[in-house]
Amino acid sequence: MRWAVVETNEGGAELCPVDADGRAVGAVVREASLIDAVRSRPEVERWVWRSTAGMYRRLVEAGARVDRCYDVEAAEALLIGHEEGQAGQPRSLAAAWARLHRLAVPADAPLRAADTEPTLFESGPVPLPPGTDEMDALLEVYGAQVARTARAEHPERMRMLLAAESAGLLVATEMTRAGIPWRADLHRELLDSVLGERLSGGGEPRRMAELADEVSRAFGMRVRPDLPQDIIKAFARAGISLSSTRKWELQEIDHPAVAPLLAYKSLYRLYTAHGWSWIEQWVHDGRFRPEYLPGGTVTGRWTTNGGGALQIPKIVRQAIRADPGWRLVVADAAQMEPRVLAAISRDPGLMEVAARGDDLYADLAARAFGGDRAQAKIAMLGAIYGQTSGDALTHMAELRRRYPAAIAYVDDAAHAGEEGRLVRTWLGRTCPPVTAFDESGTDADLSAYSGTARARARGRFTRNFVVQGSAADWALLVLAALRQSIDRAGLRAELVFFQHDEVIVHCPAEEAEQVAAMIGAAAHTAAHLTFGPTPVRFPFTTAIVESYSDAK
Repeated sequence: MRWAVVETNEGGAELCPVDADGRAVGAVVREASLIDAVRSRPEVERWVWRSTAGMYRRLVEAGARVDRCYDVEAAEALLIGHEEGQAGQPRSLAAAWARLHRLAVPADAPLRAADTEPTLFESGPVPLPPGTDEMDALLEVYGAQVARTARAEHPERMRMLLAAESAGLLVATEMTRAGIPWRADLHRELLDSVLGERLSGGGEPRRMAELADEVSRAFGMRVRPDLPQDIIKAFARAGISLSSTRKWELQEIDHPAVAPLLAYKSLYRLYTAHGWSWIEQWVHDGRFRPEYLPGGTVTGRWTTNGGGALQIPKIVRQAIRADPGWRLVVADAAQMEPRVLAAISRDPGLMEVAARGDDLYADLAARAFGGDRAQAKIAMLGAIYGQTSGDALTHMAELRRRYPAAIAYVDDAAHAGEEGRLVRTWLGRTCPPVTAFDESGTDADLSAYSGTARARARGRFTRNFVVQGSAADWALLVLAALRQSIDRAGLRAELVFFQHDEVIVHCPAEEAEQVAAMIGAAAHTAAHLTFGPTPVRFPFTTAIVESYSDAK
């Protein structure tokens, strides 16, 4: 049985049993406490609610857990994109209800500014029109979504995608609550050793100040190395023309300022992104708790709202340490995107390669490219990302000869994108329309492109979208299966980090080997749930460590 639930202003809840078609099959029940209402119904198969981010965070903070949910707002975002190619349109319950009634659609609430932590005074959900009962609206929208899902191009796949997205939201909420174990003392020691001690007056740390002085001496005048325009002008005075201060461009210059400038830029990134102020803002009680945003990009990949959790530099990873007596199980999916391409294209040759050992690139190289693994990797990733320079054409010809169905799959997606058509992941996540697309999840200004160039830009995007997006869908189901396995086994282990093709579980040392095995089993389960019967293997490279830095 599924139960729809809405939260009342007094902290209570209204609940209503619903069937698989979204119809109410009982009276609305009112409870004084949302938490008690959920805890007292462990038999509920799936909770149907407006938004996991709002509802489940309060439940998790109170120690309550649900097994499955259906997030109406997440489903609306996926369905509106699938049906009408309107990715990015308002997704709130109020917006979905307004569309059903052909009323003006309210805008979504603005995202909280990045690099700020949640507060007690954040704006609530987008309000429904006055006099509209929230439970009635939830049931109406949910029922309509069930019917819309049945009309999807592949209904069973779309149902799986909606379930996976909702499961990902549960995992994200729990990971935010658990936090990544973080040793602030080790982080500060690292900063002191690399950046030097902080100088009085709030200036840059000692080593950065020394490098800034070296840069200025090399130019014979005071130059601010943190200001790109200052650097470009200084080089211009020295007779050197630069278009930017990017590393690759600076490395081509023969000038005494280059070495200290590159060293300064490296330290500057550490200082501004993960320096002392970052520790004070983000690390509390031995944990770093970023706010994960599942589906934060149009491909379905996750982002975070502040904190830079998905861009933790290698040098800082030594601060991520398991608690005493615990371990970090760090798992990376091996060659994830080529394996996904094999699964979705059903190419017999590529599926055969992906069904063999743990190193797909080595197996590809053994069959072609003179046994050169690096060339095999470049060729395969070039096919997925649309590389068109260097040896890419030769590589593509070889891949097309050996794996025609796989290359035709991404070629077809590229052609569809160039022609302005929509493409979908294997489960049904849909790319943005031609007027607005960008892997970061925001609208892209393509005014710089015109005609053929604009079409090709979108083609390169859609070529990768069908693979990267399908990989993101599979990864969601890996998380869901792993979460379920850990819970059913009664382990103390907790998911604490996820990034595209990598997951970290924090667990007692005695559970580590079992967790590692569970990750492999979850990958196998997710492959069959996502792609159906397939010989393609999705192995993980797994390390059991005390420090994240030891896993790489």
